[in-house]
This record gives sequence, C-alpha cells and structure tokens, in this order.
Amino acid sequence: MTSATARRPFAAIPWRAPLVAAFALLMAYFVILGGILADPSQHLTFVGAIPQAQAQFINAVTIGAIYALIALGYTMVYGIIELINFAHGDIFMCGSFVSWWLLTTLGFSGAISDPVLLIGVLILAFAVSMLVMGIVGVVIERLAYRPLRNAPRLAPLITAIGVSFILQNIAFVAISNSIVTTPQIIPNTVLTFGPITVGLINLFTIVLAVGLMVALHLFISRTRLGRAMRSTAIDREAAQLMGVDINTTIALTFFIGSALAGAAGVVQGLYFGITVFNIGFQAGLKAFTAAVLGGIGNTTGAALGGFVIGFLEVISSVWGQGRWSEAVVFGMLVLVLVFRPTGILGQQLGDRA
Repeated sequence: MTSATARRPFAAIPWRAPLVAAFALLMAYFVILGGILADPSQHLTFVGAIPQAQAQFINAVTIGAIYALIALGYTMVYGIIELINFAHGDIFMCGSFVSWWLLTTLGFSGAISDPVLLIGVLILAFAVSMLVMGIVGVVIERLAYRPLRNAPRLAPLITAIGVSFILQNIAFVAISNSIVTTPQIIPNTVLTFGPITVGLINLFTIVLAVGLMVALHLFISRTRLGRAMRSTAIDREAAQLMGVDINTTIALTFFIGSALAGAAGVVQGLYFGITVFNIGFQAGLKAFTAAVLGGIGNTTGAALGGFVIGFLEVISSVWGQGRWSEAVVFGMLVLVLVFRPTGILGQQLGDRA
C-alpha cells in the first residue's frame, strides 16, 4: 500500500474561493499602503500614498503572473510523472533569449508606436518562443527523462539538474556571459480606468497570463487529450490499460509546460528589459516554491502560489526589507507546509494498492 496525494490538474473551485481571494487582495493592498506610509523618507499622506500603492499592487500582480506561468510547467510535469523538472527554469531562460534574438533580428530596439505592427510582432514573438521551447521540452523528455522513467527517483532528479546546467552553459557560451538588454517593444503608456491607473505592459502581462491559464484549464477539462492527461496523472497503468498513449500524453505535457515557460520568458524581456544566462535558476526556484506552496501537482494551486510569491516580494520591498524577500518567501513556504503539508490547495487521498 502506498500513500497517494491528489494530483488533479484542476480541482473544483469552491464558491467561497472568489470571496477569499478578494479579501486576500484587499488585505495585501492595505499592507502595501501601510508600508508606503511607514516610509520616513517620503512623508506621504494617506491620499498621497494611494497612487504609489496602486502601482506597487499592480507590480505584484504582474510579477506573480510571470511566476505562475513558470510554475504551471513544474506542477504539470510532476502531476503526470512525479518528476521535479529542475531544468524548467532554464527553459524559461532560453525562451527569453529566443524572444531577444527574434526581436533584435527583426531590427527592433525600442517601443513600437504602430498598434497593428505591435500586435503582429507580439504574436510572432510568443508563437516562435512558445513553439521552440515546447519542442525543446519534448526533446529533453525524450532523450533525458524517458529512458529513466522506471529508474529510482534519484536518477531522473539528478538528470534534471544536469540538463539545467547544460542549458545554462549553452546560453553562456553561445550567447553571452553577462546581462543582455531585450527590446521593450510595448510603449510605456499609462491607461486610466476611473481612479485606477495601470501601465500598458502590466495590463498586457496580466491579461496574457490569465488568458493562458484559462485556456489551459479548458484544454485539460474539456478535450480528449486533456482527459488523457488527467487519467495519466491519477493512475498511469490504468490509463494505459484503457488505451491512453502514455508516451504521447507525457510528451504533450512537456510541450505545454515548456511553451508556457517560453511565454513567461518573452514577458520577462518585455517587462524587465533584460535577461541573463543564469536567470532561470532563481526564477525556477521561486516557481517551484510557488508550485509546492499552492499544492504540487495542482495547476490552480501553482498559479495561486505564483501570485502569492509576487505579493510577498513586493510587500518586502515596500517595507524596506527587499534584501530579505527570499527569506520571507521561503519562510512562508515552511509555515504553510507545517500546517498544511500538501500545500494550500493540495488534497491528501487515501491509500491505494
């Protein structure tokens, strides 16, 4: 008998979840506002601090969206084959370099003012990066992980770390060993919605991330291939007996997860304007933390964990403790796992034979 932890690609969302989420976001906003008011160097009034609090709140959501996109790939792979794919963060890094290469090759160096051209270039950048990274993910699964599928768990784990170093060194040798500036083609435009102001790049990132998460949810829950992924996650042997092509299903999972990491890599360049060969380690570690925090193997939990980490980082910075942001993130992870070992949305199932 072995203990089984629920690895549902998308668990049912209780009706109370939106209310809890709204309350948590409201509390996060007031914590950010409190940090700005507590800064002695600014001497802001309550009303004067509101615009800055809004900007930091939107920044937290944007950063969380990037972490969520990366974390989805981690949790999807674990849900299917119970592998912590430590190379996933470096796939995100490679995606940022693919976007950089494409935009510089096309001759862009700054913001694009023509909206039609901007939309076309964005579609091209995301399509190319997601496709290339999806193929890279499938190749990695076929060459590095599939031969070790029935090996002791330590073997594929070490292999994943090795693949991570290989990708880092390829970028280090073939591209650059220092920070690379990525063209920020989205104009630095500020949009106003009543009392709320939001940058165009922030709005684009948030809408893109939420759109990809919804598309993933619909794919997993309503398509034949999605049902094959869910059945494989629950019981691989039973799914194979029922006619599911396990190799194709696992390859598809790697393709989707790596494509999402590629999309996050494009956003990384557009939002921050830089990339570097070792950026995948740090981002991957935080995305893995997000997946564990939300409930490893649960895609909804991974997305939630990404946003939580985004807010924790921004709150730490606002309160003048930016250098402690990583300690705060991992401290929160430890605290959650002490009281809920399966993560925020993880569920423990009974034993199965």
